[in-house]
Amino acid sequence: MKLNDWIRRAMAAAVFALIALPASAQFKVGVVNLQKALQETAEIKQAEADLKARFGPRQEEIAAMEKEIAKLNQEAEANQSKYNEQTMAELVARLQTRQRQYQRNSQQLQDEVNRERQDILSRVGQRFSEVVRKVAEEKGLDMVVDQNNLLFSKPAMDISVEVTAAYDKAYPPKK
Repeated sequence: MKLNDWIRRAMAAAVFALIALPASAQFKVGVVNLQKALQETAEIKQAEADLKARFGPRQEEIAAMEKEIAKLNQEAEANQSKYNEQTMAELVARLQTRQRQYQRNSQQLQDEVNRERQDILSRVGQRFSEVVRKVAEEKGLDMVVDQNNLLFSKPAMDISVEVTAAYDKAYPPKK
């Protein structure tokens, strides 16, 4: 199960627990937009830039390969009546080979990028939960819920910016 799914389910369970408690108890609740707060951390921004730098050249190669395939397709369609059978068969074979390479390279790149992102999110998500807990304790909150699991909350309850700032302070990005 993904970390975000786990966090959302835990937050939903916490909201249901809050509803089940007696109305006379006083609870302080904070709200965090987890997705936005995570994306706004300096570490995630740095990691995204690093991923772009690392995988950018391969993405450009794949884009060039895609253009080459389109050009071969266009050539095959435009010259279908002009080329003899053997020349057309060679062109189609070359086109199919390039398409397979393109699909294989695209899938490999996507798998690697997804793996890297998942590693980053796993590492950051665990530390982010600790920071949320720490900010909640500092503010005297009894519960923090994800904004995406709420129908309504007052803007004053949102601690997303504070959590992001606390995370950036505790875990500055490595350069």
